[in-house]
Amino acid sequence: MEKIKAGILGATGAVGQRFVEALANHPWFELTSLAASERSAGKKYKKAADWRLDTPLPESVAELEVVPVAPSKVEADVVFSALPTDLAKEVEPAFAKAGFAVASNASAYRMEKDVPLVIPEVNPEHLNLIEIQQERRGWDGYIITNPNCSTIVMATTLKPLMNFGLETVQVATMQAISGAGFRGVSGMEIYDNVIPFIGGEEPKMETEPLKLLGKFEGAEITPANIKVSASCNRVPVIDGHTEAIWATMREAPTPEEVKKAFLNFDPKLGNLPSEPEKVLVVREEENRPQPRLDRNVGKGMSISIGRIREGIRYTAMGHNTIRGAAGASVLNAELLHSKGKL
Repeated sequence: MEKIKAGILGATGAVGQRFVEALANHPWFELTSLAASERSAGKKYKKAADWRLDTPLPESVAELEVVPVAPSKVEADVVFSALPTDLAKEVEPAFAKAGFAVASNASAYRMEKDVPLVIPEVNPEHLNLIEIQQERRGWDGYIITNPNCSTIVMATTLKPLMNFGLETVQVATMQAISGAGFRGVSGMEIYDNVIPFIGGEEPKMETEPLKLLGKFEGAEITPANIKVSASCNRVPVIDGHTEAIWATMREAPTPEEVKKAFLNFDPKLGNLPSEPEKVLVVREEENRPQPRLDRNVGKGMSISIGRIREGIRYTAMGHNTIRGAAGASVLNAELLHSKGKL
């Protein structure tokens, strides 16, 4: 099979490096362009990127020359965007207009009515917005987005609860420092500390699930009729967002019924390369999930659940820069390809 040419926008940052890790030896995609700021453009990737991951820098990309973030400089069919929101707002439409498929991790277009916000196991039918987007905007390409990292963890667990008549959700997050990027939180702030505020995070968690769990009605998404209240906290963990979730449902299921719903949640996407064997993994131990022990389950693409109690209350945890960021965009692109949209 001829591989699809892929580029990364914002290739040197924390999420950009996760994209490189995920795509360097991908069976479907070939990394042909790495784009970054003017400061990095013109340098070999191994010189431009301060590689921070615990896996080696892939040899196949080390010698690639970093190019500017511009459609005329990027050779690819699909681009994965790890750009900051303000830059993504300007750049991503330019790529879509030029005919690129843009799989974005940025928040700039997530809530636009004609832009799919997708978790493949939750709402693959929302990809039908692509044709509407292209027609309305006159683009040859398109933009597809994945949710905020904390939203992905929570919303994926909420999908099977919709069958019980989900009404309200309350969530308190304990979010890893990697979610703020390489320079996002100083050591003096986070060591021996918990920071009970993350700018812009709570509104995302309270609005994005309504779109994700909503229904595609032919031309637009009707938001889910649920109420979400979030309190987001930064904690001194490197990778892995942990969330304490309270959910109320019309049918008032028991903890055992909720556990069974999680265990039976097994959407099959078609053996996509990044698809985990089980997207939801239920832990039986009283003190799990824990980021250090569970963040790499399913190669970082599974979400671990535990402590399911009367209420309904439970704890969920997922790898924020893999499942919650780069891996989510890559899985979206794999789904697009499987449906003939790449």
